[in-house]
Amino acid sequence: MSGLALLDYASVLVFALTGALVASRAQLDLVGFAFIACLTAVGGGTVRDLLLDRHPVFWVGQPGYVLIAVAAAVVVFFTAHLVESRYSWLVWLDSFALSIAVAAGTGVALALEQPGVIVVLMGVTTGCLGGLMRDVVCNEVPLVLKQGELYVSCAFTGALVAVVATRLGLETLPALGLCALSCWALRAGSLLFGWQLPVYKARPPRQ
Repeated sequence: MSGLALLDYASVLVFALTGALVASRAQLDLVGFAFIACLTAVGGGTVRDLLLDRHPVFWVGQPGYVLIAVAAAVVVFFTAHLVESRYSWLVWLDSFALSIAVAAGTGVALALEQPGVIVVLMGVTTGCLGGLMRDVVCNEVPLVLKQGELYVSCAFTGALVAVVATRLGLETLPALGLCALSCWALRAGSLLFGWQLPVYKARPPRQ
């Protein structure tokens, strides 16, 4: 199994766990758990593959991705009540999923020899859209849009690091490792230390 496939499997698994945790907060049934887990797990990668015109879409070509997401949903359905703070688990699992998925999406675009701008955008798309779909469907405030919180900027930074590293001659897999590490470091700093971007504050119009 290639390194890129391993990244895809890892991102599907961890994102599926976050989807199932959100489903537990919404008190859905087992089918709801499976649906939200699959939506979260493959949503970003599906959009990536459609935009890059990859045929078939990764989980259609290898249905094992969906089976992993469903298995994760079943496990969380029967164990979520054992977790004391599901939201804390959610945001930290999501931070790992984001980092892995950004690296996976970036790696796919690099393998297809896309321009640097497209590589970065595919990394951001893969990392962010699955979680956005999850939160919107479950009527949660999307983590992507939390006020001032570092999220999309983490994905952007990670993908950009990978592009720059490969342009400087680093092999793809080490570059993707740097991508995931830099993305997660920023996201973890946001969660631990409250790192934020400046937010717009309304001001009265000038007279």
